[in-house]
Amino acid sequence: MIGCGKMGGALLDHWMQGDEQFTIVDPMLDTAPEKARLVSSRESIADERFDVVIVAIKPQMVDDILPDYAAMLAPGGYVISIAAGCSIDRMSKLMNGAPVIRVMPNLPAAVGKGVSGVCAGPGAESSQLTHAEEMMRRAGTAITVDSEDRIDRVTAIAGSGPGYVFEIMRAYIAAAMELGFDENEARAMVLGTIEGATAMALEPDAPALEELRNSVTSKGGTTAAGLEALNGDAQISHRLRETLEAAYNRAVELR
Repeated sequence: MIGCGKMGGALLDHWMQGDEQFTIVDPMLDTAPEKARLVSSRESIADERFDVVIVAIKPQMVDDILPDYAAMLAPGGYVISIAAGCSIDRMSKLMNGAPVIRVMPNLPAAVGKGVSGVCAGPGAESSQLTHAEEMMRRAGTAITVDSEDRIDRVTAIAGSGPGYVFEIMRAYIAAAMELGFDENEARAMVLGTIEGATAMALEPDAPALEELRNSVTSKGGTTAAGLEALNGDAQISHRLRETLEAAYNRAVELR
């Protein structure tokens, strides 16, 4: 595993649940999980070969760092890349044509509730894709897509999604405080409400979201009045479409 920053470390905590043995190369890291080996430089493992090379460094570093690791991939091995914005073709060329599986995780992987897009590049074997999917499922949900364009769409929805949700939570809490509650009370009510509603929506036999919404909305009642103010003009729906389009367009620009 090349690099082990915030996202790499979050994933590694869950990847360690499997049978793989991990070696981390990161000069900035002081400690590693108990089952992992930590080295500060490639030279420390120069003669070794690995079944999987995981690229977890910043995108602007890959061109300078990755070529040094091309010879360290064992025959039949492959690359997992979580470097955002780095195409499969670019990563494969840097690794002497090795098969690459690109992954787009999101931050809730830190608590085992991540949503990750997975895309296999040319030459990746089905067993390699299966292995990558299984690793990502240890940190939450894995959604396999058939093109990098769809990975960019996953980025817009799930990769950047926690930011949207946190902002909605922040605004919801601020509004609750304006109704006279202190921050702790507002957080408890808002986050508890979101958690409970999400749990109901995730039930295996849950009805459609429209039905759930209608089940708590009495004609002429408080929920109906609130919903009319929230999205009666469809501005929330419109704004969310614009949000995803803006994020997707930026992902395309960064390819």
